[in-house]
Amino acid sequence: MSKQQTTIYDVEALEESIQDHLKEDRLAEATVELRRLRPSDLERFLDRTSRTMLPVAFRLLDKDAAVTVFETMEPQLQSDLIDGLQTSRVQEIFGELESTSQARLLDEVPAEVAQRLLSGLSAADRNQAGRVLGYPEDAVGRRLTPITVELSAHMTATEALQAVRAADVDADDENELATLPVASSTHKVLGLVDLTRLVRAEPDTLVRDIMHDTDTVNATEEAEVAARMAVHHRVQAVPVVDDAERLIGMLLVDDAQRILEEEESEDTYRSGGAEPLGQPYLTTSIMQLVKSRIVWLLVLAIGATLTVQVLQVFEEMLAVMVVLTLFIPLLTGTGGNTGNQAATTVTRAIALGQVTPRDVWRVIGREALVGCTLGACLGVLGFVITGLIFGWDIGTVIGLTLLAICTVAATVGSMMPLIASKIGVDPAVFSNPFISTVVDALGLIIYFMVAQSVLGL
Repeated sequence: MSKQQTTIYDVEALEESIQDHLKEDRLAEATVELRRLRPSDLERFLDRTSRTMLPVAFRLLDKDAAVTVFETMEPQLQSDLIDGLQTSRVQEIFGELESTSQARLLDEVPAEVAQRLLSGLSAADRNQAGRVLGYPEDAVGRRLTPITVELSAHMTATEALQAVRAADVDADDENELATLPVASSTHKVLGLVDLTRLVRAEPDTLVRDIMHDTDTVNATEEAEVAARMAVHHRVQAVPVVDDAERLIGMLLVDDAQRILEEEESEDTYRSGGAEPLGQPYLTTSIMQLVKSRIVWLLVLAIGATLTVQVLQVFEEMLAVMVVLTLFIPLLTGTGGNTGNQAATTVTRAIALGQVTPRDVWRVIGREALVGCTLGACLGVLGFVITGLIFGWDIGTVIGLTLLAICTVAATVGSMMPLIASKIGVDPAVFSNPFISTVVDALGLIIYFMVAQSVLGL
């Protein structure tokens, strides 16, 4: 067994032991073992802990670990945890959070709880949290890191390093100093300078001589757009400015990656026909799981009536040629899968900025050609196999239908995300389940029309 496998096994055994201690109310033993867990393992343990035991386990953590773990939790889970903690403990932890984390939590808790949490902050911290809350919920202003050190272009390397040393930054937040903003006297962004370059510069070198240009984002810009810009340009941080172009914070690359992970998770849920849970699966109640899925199921069930209507229209044909019913699952499944592949590819391209609604005709043309090629390959195979078993007339119907269905499904699948993006809707909403429903109905219409033409029904 490898060293990595041994470590994983030990962590799992320790988690089981802690759970046993909590269930049997052996809190002293649970405390000792909880504090043996590394932060990442501790986060995993709390994600897997039931809602009733979560507050108990959290109370046993020391203050630093509690703040670190609490800040990484989903806002909904934070809100649930607050319900089970003492007010003094909550206030202490809330005061240690960054203003962006405070704002996200305040969005989740009831108004009276939010007011109580804010009342425990200093005036300066309340103002900072209030400013963050003033931005739209999905804006990058909600995710920025406040400026710790702001350099002047006329500083020498020595003076800049003195400013860095004087910065009040916790050990866990030292990555905030990896890239430093350079601004004018009116806080207009002039550039960025990397700490490593600053350290290696000659003492009398001016900051303006070693800084590099940078793009900025407005605080009201959508967080996902800003995050993708940071990752695309492979930068450590992006300055965030207000409407007057004044520097108000930084979007760090770690936060950008976290934003993208959240968006990927949200798209995954919606492409599967469900709403994001907003908290770990094992801490989510049964009713919350039901609520996340029921609306989508109702919508898709209504959409599926299209398929029923199509079958009803061609009921007489099916009665005459019963063998046609055997191929309905094959054809609708192939069409749905082809449409989903196209939709997933285009949705991903939109998210990465590789495709915009202006490219709609280029995308449709490419996907139609891809669908036609796939349909030709599957159609030839379907023609040969079906023809040998059921006769060449049925084989011809299946072959031509596969060709047509794949072409249409790929075209529809590529159009849906682009249309959604154009009208300002998340492309994932029009992803797999919805496209499958539409393509199923279109596929059946194509199937029966081809059968009518070939078989003379």
